[in-house]
Amino acid sequence: MPHTNHASRENRLIAALSGKDRRHLLMNCEQVPLRFADILGESGTPIHHIYFPTESIVSLVMPVAGHTGVEVGLVGNEGVLGLSHMLGVNLWPLRAVVQGSGTAWRMEAAQFLSELEYSTDLHRRLNRYLYVSMRQFALSAACARFHVVEARLARWLLMTQDRAHADDFHVTQEFLAYMLGVRRVGVTEAAGLLQGRKLIVYRRGHITVLDRNGLEAAACGCYEAEKAMYDSILG
Repeated sequence: MPHTNHASRENRLIAALSGKDRRHLLMNCEQVPLRFADILGESGTPIHHIYFPTESIVSLVMPVAGHTGVEVGLVGNEGVLGLSHMLGVNLWPLRAVVQGSGTAWRMEAAQFLSELEYSTDLHRRLNRYLYVSMRQFALSAACARFHVVEARLARWLLMTQDRAHADDFHVTQEFLAYMLGVRRVGVTEAAGLLQGRKLIVYRRGHITVLDRNGLEAAACGCYEAEKAMYDSILG
């Protein structure tokens, strides 16, 4: 069965608001396309816009001197980008790079602060999402330190599939190595193992998930832990 849910292709944080608050927020947003490999923000640079992805997927990458960096977070229609602005720090803490093309709601940073004052429900939900994000970053760091590449790749594919709402998505070997913080040969070996178990098909920059249950079994426990945390905190 295709892992597709068109009903969920709206931003979940916005969808959870009351009708009045949701309409007010969307009235001050514009829908924009995000293209693969676009950089929405670089670490340490000013935040000009807040993004609520609907169909797009954005990787949050920690730059490391002398290296390409490593992914510490992944944001799709369950989240928001530019959240440090609500803490009074108008700087991107990480590099935000588009991993999956699609749409997002975009709001001016100054207007975002006004929306927080207007809607106590939005403020409360984003506070809770901030907590979830902090836990996600910590979990990603621990995962990179203690789990093998094959299990980490399986986790990453499941996370991407959840946000892409499809079984098939585009991702190059180079981009996978960049996201996982490993050499390309490590990605080749890990993808080959998953493909050999008939869990995925990987060719020419495209991945198709064949057996989601098998992929969940191959992933480390961080995937389920992250899902459970989001559901328990944000519902």
